[in-house]
Amino acid sequence: MAEESSDSSQGGFLGKHYEEVKGHWRRNLAFLDYYKKTLGRAEPLPKWTDADVEEFIASDLVYGPQLKALRESRKYAIVGALLGAAHLGGVSWKYSKSPHGFVLATGFGALCGGVLGSEVAEHWKQLYKIDKQGANLRFLYWWEDKTVGNRRN
Repeated sequence: MAEESSDSSQGGFLGKHYEEVKGHWRRNLAFLDYYKKTLGRAEPLPKWTDADVEEFIASDLVYGPQLKALRESRKYAIVGALLGAAHLGGVSWKYSKSPHGFVLATGFGALCGGVLGSEVAEHWKQLYKIDKQGANLRFLYWWEDKTVGNRRN
């Protein structure tokens, strides 16, 4: 009984609650570690080419096909953005002939079309089954080992 009172007096309800909330936000904000790896660098990583990405796709049996599917899904978003911009911009120009309305409608059409194209790619290529952030991060780790590792030696 005396041990319980000393434990509860040290932490108390607020202490336990604070630790639970701290753990909750630590789990929810774990994705920020990704940005520490990519943006918090003293020297930025050198640019990579499509040949480098293809080399990674061929070398990594797990994340290579995932990265390839992610790269192919960009085409869906681009086509969707172009179709959305052309459609909404065309409708706007047909009915209003207002230059600023045309520009705003074209931009909004591109935004909506790009999002719709991304969703189509998400389902068509079943990207919801893969870890998109993990595949990109694995490529960055591989690229860092390949480039920075060569400079150190």
